[in-house]
Amino acid sequence: MKVKWLGHACFLLTSDSGLRIITDPYTPGAFGLDYAPPAETADIVTVSHDHADHNNVAAVKGNPQVVQGVGSHQAKGIQFKGIATAHDQSSGKERGPNTILCFPLDGINVCHLGDLGHDLSDQTAADIGDVDVLLIPVGGNFTIDAAGADRTCQKLAPKVVIPMHFKNARCPSFPVAGVEDFTRGRQQVKILADSEVEIKKEQLPTATDTIVLKPAL
Repeated sequence: MKVKWLGHACFLLTSDSGLRIITDPYTPGAFGLDYAPPAETADIVTVSHDHADHNNVAAVKGNPQVVQGVGSHQAKGIQFKGIATAHDQSSGKERGPNTILCFPLDGINVCHLGDLGHDLSDQTAADIGDVDVLLIPVGGNFTIDAAGADRTCQKLAPKVVIPMHFKNARCPSFPVAGVEDFTRGRQQVKILADSEVEIKKEQLPTATDTIVLKPAL
């Protein structure tokens, strides 16, 4: 499986067989996003919540099947599990609901947290289950911050953590923190000069790797 960070909470995941999944495509300019349009081709698009920086399905090419919402979904032979959470610490009263989406790809359990805005309950963590690759917001303000992301990682114990939704040189105007607060206290941090990493089930680490990607767009 290849994981390519396009920017913000938007990733392109490509299976060994060539199936392409895009997560949370954004609208350029929304809330100060400086990334280029996510005009990639995909078979499936997942949407964690209905905000312009996460729901720009129309930008994705290839007439993809859209997966969103709580519950069980199937698309192109992939089983998706949507888990209800909130975009804030007030049960969604400030920013609305958020859906965590979990799915297997090439035998690797992927979990995209969307714009999670609070600590996970024990029940929600149990509903998520085993996580191999965790795509997690770390920038704060609109989502959990670095400390909240660290607590989430401790609770879910993923094999690989890939941070998202943080300020960087490609997107300096978005009003959130950079990734450094999150990576500073973590072990086994790999900061790549590339936007893509290949992950194999048989090569998953025993202790958690944190991989920081460079946005592609």
